[in-house]
Amino acid sequence: MRGVFLLMVAVLLSGCMKASDLADGALYQLGDVGVLDHSDTRRASPWRLQADSFIYIAQGHFVPPGGAYPRPNVVAEEAYKGFVEYFPLVRRAKAPLGLDESLAEARAAGAHYLLYSRFAYADDRIGTVEEWEDQEALDRLGTDRAVIQLMLIETNTRFLVDTARIRSRGGFLTLYDAKPDDLIAPALHDYARRLLGLGH
Repeated sequence: MRGVFLLMVAVLLSGCMKASDLADGALYQLGDVGVLDHSDTRRASPWRLQADSFIYIAQGHFVPPGGAYPRPNVVAEEAYKGFVEYFPLVRRAKAPLGLDESLAEARAAGAHYLLYSRFAYADDRIGTVEEWEDQEALDRLGTDRAVIQLMLIETNTRFLVDTARIRSRGGFLTLYDAKPDDLIAPALHDYARRLLGLGH
């Protein structure tokens, strides 16, 4: 009788939530409380794209305040890696460009949309012994921060389809030898999923 009861409980629980959902929920909670890396994406529009949309990805020249100096084209590079998994027609600018230059290149390539990005803020906190020896500032200890801004523009009409602001922060378990650049890839991957309607 006891075995039948346990089997019924197991069947009921398995019907409520999949193991992968439980794992995702646990990772989200650990990120939310600061143990693991965490990102928060705020979109202006629920707009969705078709999977065969041709997207050109570029990044502006803007150097983020906050004392960190990420690679000049790192947002475009990481966005490309995230988008190419979901959109087969994706190209990326080789170097930072202005908005008008980016639109011109996107049109010349035949792209339907331009994803224009900039690294709006980057704070590289002390995360290694070497960094501590260089700075020796208690107020600089902690987890890294990053803010990315995105604009999705229809190339033919210059219509602003969507804007997004992604705020990311490191976790205490991942702060060693980390950089703000390391925080942005998962959030950009998630943004690509959301544009297809696969994310939350």
